[in-house]
Amino acid sequence: MSFELPSDECILGIETSCDETSAAVLKNGSLASVVISSQFFHNRFGGVVPELASRAHVRNILPIVRETFARAGMASADLTAIAVTYAPGLMGSLLAGLNFAKGVALGLEIPLIGIHHIEAHIFSALLEPSKPELPFIALIVSGGHTLLLLVKDVGSYEFLGETLDDAAGEAFDKVGKMIGLDYPAGPQIDALAKEGNPDSISFPRAMINDANYDFSFSGIKTSVLYWLKKHGYHENDTSLKKDIAASFQRAVVDVLVTKTLRAAKEHGVTHVVCVGGVSANSELRARFERECSRSNVRFFVPRPLFSTDNAAMIAMLGALKLARGQRSDFSLTALPRVPLAPRPEIAL
Repeated sequence: MSFELPSDECILGIETSCDETSAAVLKNGSLASVVISSQFFHNRFGGVVPELASRAHVRNILPIVRETFARAGMASADLTAIAVTYAPGLMGSLLAGLNFAKGVALGLEIPLIGIHHIEAHIFSALLEPSKPELPFIALIVSGGHTLLLLVKDVGSYEFLGETLDDAAGEAFDKVGKMIGLDYPAGPQIDALAKEGNPDSISFPRAMINDANYDFSFSGIKTSVLYWLKKHGYHENDTSLKKDIAASFQRAVVDVLVTKTLRAAKEHGVTHVVCVGGVSANSELRARFERECSRSNVRFFVPRPLFSTDNAAMIAMLGALKLARGQRSDFSLTALPRVPLAPRPEIAL
């Protein structure tokens, strides 16, 4: 089953769940503009500082929206709806975007559509010319999430598996810190790995052969730490740093690709989507492309611009929900933690 987007709507998307302030306009089912402002000042703290992030959102959101309108060649009066992230994320950051969106919706008397950030990532693949069809397997992999779902429709998801400890992106950042890289370390490890030997160090592939679809990346992180201590690692050993990055990255990619494709096979699904910040990793993309081709499975991944946090995916999901008659009222509140597809309870 394919997706149909409304052809007569102009939707503003707002994303402020963490440290990106972003706005986008979707007109007649097509992306008219998107602006993303990243808060790079967090780098010196080794991670996002919530209070500083929320203050930056408050300062930036209006200029970002105005720039988005200018690029789309439109005005606020042209809007027919506004979609905004309400969960999950940093409380202050979420409130900055949500309160702004409520004000716009109230002032223009247009529908407000609350968007779950992780759900929006799933449908970021629809921002590309080649689009998946329902049902499909979705791997959402980022700094805060590693989740595997069977997507049956917008709002209809079957939980398959998740990380039991560190998310994949979190493991990238922690290993990066161990070998002397700045935050965020994912792109740096990806770059180093291209010049390293992925077979030089054998790091564990936790749970890769388990019957379930769960993941665990805490063990590989600890394995890297023990290896560094045992071999007396020095940050200025560039060649060794490249080999560590390549070996670590290969281990993580092996697990992600293997379990995702097994889920597709066992559920009789021929479309696979990989989304979230880690989906920008070049080796992960290449391995999925190769292994999906071998398995006669079609692979879909958004371009790197839409892999990380962005408002284009918020507007896209807003359009899908609007087409299905879904709206939010003004009692909608920010929720720092809310699962998209709760883990099923195990009967005892």
